[in-house]
Amino acid sequence: MTCELTVRVVPRAAKAGVAGTRDDAILVRIGAAPVDGAANAELLETLGRALDLPRRAITIVSGSSSRTKRVRVEGLSREAALQKLGVTA
Repeated sequence: MTCELTVRVVPRAAKAGVAGTRDDAILVRIGAAPVDGAANAELLETLGRALDLPRRAITIVSGSSSRTKRVRVEGLSREAALQKLGVTA
């Protein structure tokens, strides 16, 4: 099973985690600044923890230098991923 999710990243947040949705994208707050890939790395770690998946199961498909990204999740259906993240489609 594989699914793709649209994620909106908020860098330099006080607390990392999934914070609902915004404009049909899952809002993810991370503490890292968008410098040298640190924000992307923390995004993958944060999603991995939230989805209970290893980091290697989550990849950024597009938007690596943008706040809005497409993320591929291996091992979960879209419905299961959204349920684990606590958001609705």
